[in-house]
Amino acid sequence: MAGHSKWAQIKRKKAANDAKRGKLFTSLIREITVAARSGGGDPNFNPRLRLAIDNAKAANMPADNIERAIKRGTGELEGVDYEEISYEGYGPGGVALYIETLTDNGNRTVAEVRHALNKHGGSLGTAGSVAWQFERKGQIYIDASRYDEEALMMAALEAGAEDMQREDETYVVSTDPASFHGVQDALRERGIVFEQAELAMVPKAMVEVAGAEAQRLVRLLEALEDLDDVQKVWSNADIDEEALAEAAS
Repeated sequence: MAGHSKWAQIKRKKAANDAKRGKLFTSLIREITVAARSGGGDPNFNPRLRLAIDNAKAANMPADNIERAIKRGTGELEGVDYEEISYEGYGPGGVALYIETLTDNGNRTVAEVRHALNKHGGSLGTAGSVAWQFERKGQIYIDASRYDEEALMMAALEAGAEDMQREDETYVVSTDPASFHGVQDALRERGIVFEQAELAMVPKAMVEVAGAEAQRLVRLLEALEDLDDVQKVWSNADIDEEALAEAAS
């Protein structure tokens, strides 16, 4: 999990600048809209919407933005009809990529994804070409400075989590997808605060990437995540520290 988590931390650091923050807000608004459209506008009865709202609040999104996104999803306000499409491909070093998008124009999105891949040494694969290298897991991120590791581990396991690991300054609580929302609710009841939670595509095995290939891969991941329609990019890359340090600078 090292490379996967390190890249996630780099993304969180980069999200501090205005351009990345704007892209983050766009992605969160789309997710809220789609969640409300698929499951209704009441987060008490729509776990996906509740998660999307929680993540938006964690990113300090204004309440008015959240409310408007919900209303666009429920049809109370005019809005765009987004479609969920996933793409699979390869990056430098043979790294597997799983790319999740929300789009109102699939032809535009696949063209942009293919262009980014080709430009940075990757390629677009067929459906199912790399998905088998990942498994869907719930992941809940908690600030390690706020909680005792042993006590938090006990609380997470009692809540139904599968595992908990420390990755630098963050505890990552992992769940199966069916238990994801229940574990969140149980931890909330104990007063535990999350930094973020998501349904992730977790790699079953990592591929080490270093040197020039790692630098090209970092540029590819950034190019994909900069695309408006891309929500998440998952990879099985264990990227060397030098490449990550340059990406963070």
